[in-house]
Amino acid sequence: MKNLIISLFLVFSSFLAYSQTEDDYYPIITLPIPEDIVLEVGGLTTLPNGNIAASTRHGEVWIVENPYMENQTRPYFRKFASGLHEALGLAFQDGTFYLSQRGELTRLWDKNGDQVADFYESVYAWPVSGHYHEYSYGPVITDDGHMFVSGNVAFGDQEWWRGESRVPWRGWIMRISPDGKMEPWATGMRSPCGLALINGDLFYADNQGDWMGSGGLTHIEKGDFTGHPAGLRWSQLPESPVKLKTEELYAVIDPRFSPPGQAIKPEDDSSSVIIPLFEAEEKLPAIKTPAVWLPHSVLGISTSQMIVDETGGAFGPFDGQVFIGDEGQSKIVRVFLEKVNGEYQGAAFAFREGFQSGVLRMTWGKEGSMFVGETNRGWGSTGPKPFGLQRLVWNGKMPFEMKAVRAMPDGFEIEFTQPVDKTTASNPDNYKVTGFIYKYHPVYGSPVVNDKDCFVEAVQVSRDGLKARIVVDNLRENYIHEITLTGVKSYYDQNSLLHPTAYYTLNNLPEGQALNIPKRKKPAAPVMNHSAENHMPAAPAADAPNTAAATPATLAKRQLKMPANWAKGPEQTVQLGTNPGLKFDRTLITVKAGSKIKWTFNNNDDMPHNCVIVKPGEVDAVGDLAIQLGLKGINMGYIPVSSKILFHTQLMQPGSTESIYFYAPEKPGDYMYVCTVPGHAQLMRGVLRVTQ
Repeated sequence: MKNLIISLFLVFSSFLAYSQTEDDYYPIITLPIPEDIVLEVGGLTTLPNGNIAASTRHGEVWIVENPYMENQTRPYFRKFASGLHEALGLAFQDGTFYLSQRGELTRLWDKNGDQVADFYESVYAWPVSGHYHEYSYGPVITDDGHMFVSGNVAFGDQEWWRGESRVPWRGWIMRISPDGKMEPWATGMRSPCGLALINGDLFYADNQGDWMGSGGLTHIEKGDFTGHPAGLRWSQLPESPVKLKTEELYAVIDPRFSPPGQAIKPEDDSSSVIIPLFEAEEKLPAIKTPAVWLPHSVLGISTSQMIVDETGGAFGPFDGQVFIGDEGQSKIVRVFLEKVNGEYQGAAFAFREGFQSGVLRMTWGKEGSMFVGETNRGWGSTGPKPFGLQRLVWNGKMPFEMKAVRAMPDGFEIEFTQPVDKTTASNPDNYKVTGFIYKYHPVYGSPVVNDKDCFVEAVQVSRDGLKARIVVDNLRENYIHEITLTGVKSYYDQNSLLHPTAYYTLNNLPEGQALNIPKRKKPAAPVMNHSAENHMPAAPAADAPNTAAATPATLAKRQLKMPANWAKGPEQTVQLGTNPGLKFDRTLITVKAGSKIKWTFNNNDDMPHNCVIVKPGEVDAVGDLAIQLGLKGINMGYIPVSSKILFHTQLMQPGSTESIYFYAPEKPGDYMYVCTVPGHAQLMRGVLRVTQ
């Protein structure tokens, strides 16, 4: 009888199940901004009365009154300050604003009470070389009044695009006292846009780039070095707490980097030579690896601010967890942190996407909602608007999510926001775990390397259905572990998880008792399912034959050799480059239908790009397919296997050039060329017009 009742309940529940969306739990409210205000938010903070203050990349500070739009009235924007230089951080303490300009930490004060700043004080100024990439961020203010700020590196010449610290303390985090005294605190940063105090400890978030295989969240202590060597130029100064020398680092990584500053070409890179960052840390203890990696293109591409949920449950079931913005993919991710053997580590999850522009700054409202400040000028974002100010609200409904993932001696413990259906949650086949890591090398970004499946041997679900303990083999310390729950359902309504994948950075395996339950044996030859189109490996089009009888049907999508039967060469040669701000240098190219084309793409930008020519009306679909590649994306050059794609280059490193050969389409019309790197496709595109 009991089994019959359970069966009937599950059947009834199946009718209640529906496809969840993020908007079902966390709707986004857009604040209307007056048309004459360009609110490219660089800093965002909440004032004691609940109003919001925003600094902008245009050098202004605005006070937003009634940001909650109470009584259905519009917010009011009041200018508090202007004439600043790209204010990319903002804080408020004891009636005073503090913000980071490009070259200084500034204090703003309304002395006469007219609600406009009339006192601008330079608390501390640091050098700038004038390079555009020398952004500065902060401050984060500690309980004793000290302030942490951080600064980007510049870039080298267009052949290598390596990060450079051209003036002291670029690529560093600095601590500044209330009376304006500066202490260099740590280095190894490339683009440290995010700073936060978590449990009283300082953390920073960096972006993928040269020497940075992916974004990540790192715990910072005085004297740390986090990986980018540019700032080591100043480690020999007497005030530097970092004593590591550039030549010491290069000698451990690869002898080809000696003498210091020597570059190697991207094609010379080899996974057999280049080591992961944690292997360098084993030889050089001064190196600090991320507490939590944020896999590139999966959990964002341009990591920005971090804020801790201290709302006491007003924002949902994630109190105490960390939310991290992403500018390029216009999204926010969530991180659960724990300490194991005295070191931070934890799990990262997708949380909310769909913001109208790039997410750069967040702050908590007075009632526990989250305000999100946005901008994309020069950086690009999947959100199409140039800027915005939006508000994220929890509507009180409980999403079915992984609330937390904790490391265990023999696997992981997964905690849920709702009880699970024990039948589905107890099935080991509904769990998949894969370990992987990134290279530590000077090339921009990194593919996933050393990836191995981890067999789930057993599952034990708690009596209340809120936790599942999984026993996993082949766990590796210092590796990221992708944990996917594909078939686990909720107890109440048989819904699947809203976000079924977690990425746990396993810096340390905890001590303790392994789970003593029966374990299944690992199959001798596990069946691999690669049915999804985007999981197919990209074809090696560069090796396509150079036959005398080449036709439009026989040429590859990436044909690097001119066909032998093009006796007179191409009928039209196209040169395409890039402009700053995720743009091609040409937005309209006209060719004749069926003509022989030599298409040369020169990536003269400071980040990788590709050039993909797609069928009419398919550019957005191809951009979405590239995002769906996930961890496999960079290995495939962000080129999905799709009939929607006509021709493409490879993923081009900064300063590189490639030419491909193809026949123009026979059918006249407007085709599109686009960069399919996640976060680029919305902006970096142009029209290929085929004429009769």
